[in-house]
Amino acid sequence: MIVLHYTAMDGAEAAVERLCDPEAEVSAHYLICARGDIIRLVDEEMRAWHAGAGRWGDVEDVNSRSIGIELDNLGTHPFSEPQMAALEGLMRGIMARWSIPPERVIGHQDMAPERKFDPGPRFDWQRLARAGLSVWPEGGDGDPARFRADAARFGYRAEVSEEAVLKAFRARFRPWAAGGLDAQDAGLARTLANKYSAK
Repeated sequence: MIVLHYTAMDGAEAAVERLCDPEAEVSAHYLICARGDIIRLVDEEMRAWHAGAGRWGDVEDVNSRSIGIELDNLGTHPFSEPQMAALEGLMRGIMARWSIPPERVIGHQDMAPERKFDPGPRFDWQRLARAGLSVWPEGGDGDPARFRADAARFGYRAEVSEEAVLKAFRARFRPWAAGGLDAQDAGLARTLANKYSAK
């Protein structure tokens, strides 16, 4: 798996300092600066402490089963073109080396929706999907009563509240949406569940 994050810090230097501080007990395999520079912090073969508590599908120890990529961004503005281009190039190599399919690329918010919100609604998931590096569902209306079950089949934890899952789901697939759970959310979740079942 690949898990994407934003640093929520004031610049890449501050992020590197924190990610390399043993007392912080947090790390990542890569950091990509806003200008597109890639900094490798942990070898891909090694476990990095980027995910924390959470789950995706049947993967409970995400740290041991994923590569973490931090993006230098506060989460309040779009990710820069050089940064996105660098991310795409990095991901292509990682996915080829480790045979990671596009549906196994997630955000931190996906695996821990009750406590994390990165990379957030400003991240361009559609761009990654167009490049074959993630997934983007096309779907019509669905049954809102099935949303939670379908979201769980896609990978969102079944024990997490519907409200938290919907917030993470929309940040990724419908960042413009407002209001409560609706038929469009349900239709997208159904499409994802039918096409990709998290393992």
